[in-house]
Amino acid sequence: MQKSLKKTLAAGEIALGSWITLAHPALAEIMARAGFDWLAVDLEHSVITIREAEELIRVIGLSGAAPLVRLSWNDHIQIKRVMDAGAHGVIVPMVNTPEEARAAVAAVHYPPRGTRGVGLARAAQYGVGFAAYRDWLADNAVVIVQVEHIRAVENLPAILDTPGVDGFIVGPYDLSGSLGRPGDFEHPDFTAAMARIREVAAAKGALAGIHVVEADPAELRQRLEQGYRFVAYSLDIRMLDTASRAGVAVLKDTK
Repeated sequence: MQKSLKKTLAAGEIALGSWITLAHPALAEIMARAGFDWLAVDLEHSVITIREAEELIRVIGLSGAAPLVRLSWNDHIQIKRVMDAGAHGVIVPMVNTPEEARAAVAAVHYPPRGTRGVGLARAAQYGVGFAAYRDWLADNAVVIVQVEHIRAVENLPAILDTPGVDGFIVGPYDLSGSLGRPGDFEHPDFTAAMARIREVAAAKGALAGIHVVEADPAELRQRLEQGYRFVAYSLDIRMLDTASRAGVAVLKDTK
């Protein structure tokens, strides 16, 4: 197994990643080799299949980044399948209570710590490496919960106290949507919720994460200065769209 993302996070180091929403393995390879610490295969807001996810997990890991999967939902069956495929951990959407956080952790781990069934799949080298994988899993599996609803903000202290939760990442669009203001990141209710999240994270000494949606280095620096250490920097489709439009704009300006 490669460098442990979990140990990086536990040490308080910055872990910079991004989202993969397009299924071509070359895209994942390019992004991994760019130097991201982790890349998350997005099964929530893409059409990536479980078969394609396995290939992306393989390519990301072999290219030097930690492969994570953002789940479609807090589903123990999907967690089992992506972990068996070799994911180093999961990002769990819409975790609003400590009970939901405990369920996600249990689905990642084998008994007696959790409830995950044993399958001799890719993660365990198809059986020959099961003992080594079992030991690796206990010390290195990553569980990140998404804070993307005002209920999660209200329950954040208890969610972060859940054993096995390594940290959280804010989903700004869904959080603003839960306040009735989707995409309005300047609204006082949203800024108050974000301030509360930072306050709780600081009080708990918790790993705080956020998604910098656009590929904006200035915003990235700002978020790091605010104390975020698990940062998703844009996503494949936004990087492609932004770079494409910038080039086209230059051409239009010359006409």
